[in-house]
Amino acid sequence: MTKAQLYQKACMLPLLPGVYIIRDAEGVIIYIGKAKRLRTRVSQYFREGVPHDAKVTRMIENAFEFDVIVCQSEFEALVLEASQIKAHTPKYNILLKDDKGYSYVRVTREAYPRLSAVLQKEEDGAEYIGPFTSSFAVREMVGTAQDCFQLPRCNRRFPEDIGKGRPCLNAHIGKCMGLCSGKISREAYNEAVAGAVHMIRYGKKEIIKNLEERMNAAAERLDFEQAALIRDQLAAIRKVSEGQKVVVDERTQMDVIALAATTRAVCAAVLRYRRGRLADKREFVFHDTADADGVREEFLSRYYLDGEEIPRTIAVDALPEDADALAQLLEQTRGAKVHLYVPQKGDVAKLVTMAYTNAVERLARESGRYGKQERLLDETAQVLGLAAPPHRIESYDISNWGEGTSVCGMVVFEEGKPKKSDYRRFKMRTVLGTDDYASMAETLSRRAAEYEKSDAAGSFAQKPDLILLDGGRGQVSAVQAVLAGTKLADVPLFGMVKDDHHRTRAIVAPGGEEITISMHRGIFTFITSIQDEVHRFAISYQRQAQKKKSYSSRLTEVPGVGPAAAKALLVKFRTVAAVREASVEQLCETPGVGPVTAQAIFAHFHPQTALDKPSDSPHNETCPQDGAPKEV
Repeated sequence: MTKAQLYQKACMLPLLPGVYIIRDAEGVIIYIGKAKRLRTRVSQYFREGVPHDAKVTRMIENAFEFDVIVCQSEFEALVLEASQIKAHTPKYNILLKDDKGYSYVRVTREAYPRLSAVLQKEEDGAEYIGPFTSSFAVREMVGTAQDCFQLPRCNRRFPEDIGKGRPCLNAHIGKCMGLCSGKISREAYNEAVAGAVHMIRYGKKEIIKNLEERMNAAAERLDFEQAALIRDQLAAIRKVSEGQKVVVDERTQMDVIALAATTRAVCAAVLRYRRGRLADKREFVFHDTADADGVREEFLSRYYLDGEEIPRTIAVDALPEDADALAQLLEQTRGAKVHLYVPQKGDVAKLVTMAYTNAVERLARESGRYGKQERLLDETAQVLGLAAPPHRIESYDISNWGEGTSVCGMVVFEEGKPKKSDYRRFKMRTVLGTDDYASMAETLSRRAAEYEKSDAAGSFAQKPDLILLDGGRGQVSAVQAVLAGTKLADVPLFGMVKDDHHRTRAIVAPGGEEITISMHRGIFTFITSIQDEVHRFAISYQRQAQKKKSYSSRLTEVPGVGPAAAKALLVKFRTVAAVREASVEQLCETPGVGPVTAQAIFAHFHPQTALDKPSDSPHNETCPQDGAPKEV
């Protein structure tokens, strides 16, 4: 069947829940999905003009026929979909492949053994501890053991490299015993490795008692270097133990799940908390798709219905469309209550953010081009709830001084970096006095008007992806009102609120709610840099304008010198000091300044000299006649 024929067939489906099965020309099932309304969901695949990601596009190109199974409820459709996917494993359904597998702790058999985490057991004569089902847990165990016993992590070979070169940074900061320095005996090193292996096998409690006994024995036989080494190992173990705090209630059994997406892939990160501590981390990457919502809907049911342990609590970054049916199915499978929800604040919300950060980092590793700024923009979009990363950000700040004059600075960040060629300055035209709300509204109204001009150019010709205002609810409300009905009305708008120390405290959404960013270190630093930059730019313009105004006001104190003449003098001489030092002839060369005005200016700055000059001074003969127009 052609795509048009498939669309016509889909338009005849009922608006009922069910499962749809798509086959290729050879009758092979290539995709299985569920829908709350079959007609709506299936017709979207084959309707012309509907955009799809790369994976769905290829699936549609290979689609030749489809069947549907109408169900009584969305829950029944979910159960049926899960069983069908498990039975047929269609090509275009997501495959739950991650780094989970049997992992081992490898201990080499040599004069100076080394510890490492590996995914495969080889016939190389080394000792392997395991297998463990979580590679994350193995990496954590090995890292903790190396920290506690200060074992080397470098690529130096021992004993060949002992005494060659200076110890590395780890040795200087106390994370390595400095075996390469030659001050550690082979026996002491091997005892440390044995202690690390013992801790991996049996935990910390027993090894602490053993180390204390060995430290006391070394001190009694006056082997103070050995006693000091063991003392440092004990201190490291206790420090690590103190750092492994319970992050949630000890009775909590919880999974935390978040998804991140780029234009080419989606990653789901799962953090597993057992007895209040992080017990495992898993990451699943799905290529050729950017539809995080679609992946989330399919992933959650597939992950838990493939035999994975279902905890009491599942915290997610967003709920899928079938959340109620999914929760019902999870409870039925587990045989007990399951709390599936999106945490809005508190510690669990921070854990969801951490899961999202892990997903972003995994995508960064998957894509070599994915840099720090891109990850930062992705995180900004996630925290602010934007549909896409903000590639162009405009920020505005009002600056004023006591006379009631206000100016506004506009700075632009593109791809996370300042674009100074697009910075702009605004002097208030309609606002009288000091009114930050009205000044901000006037500025953005003029910005929108410039963008809507057919001949707009430069910075004003580009539409921002995000607007940040220096201020809170008042500024946001005022700007939201003036942008309504303009071509910038759909641009996300937020305020930046500072604390008592003039640091960015939170982001204010158009609805007035505050989004705390202090827990997101990267975003906090990024937003603070934008706020600092726009404040610097605005206040520098204000000071410049104030300085010019001050200079101009000093010149207008001269009888016969109006604002226009004062401005012309500053254009020619740059400073009031230069005007003071100018001769009458030089003053006459200024447009709009005649002999009478020039003599008055000279007399104002040189009163004694002017009194000594006769009234028929030759200065007057060389000046042109007053007559140039003056500003009223």
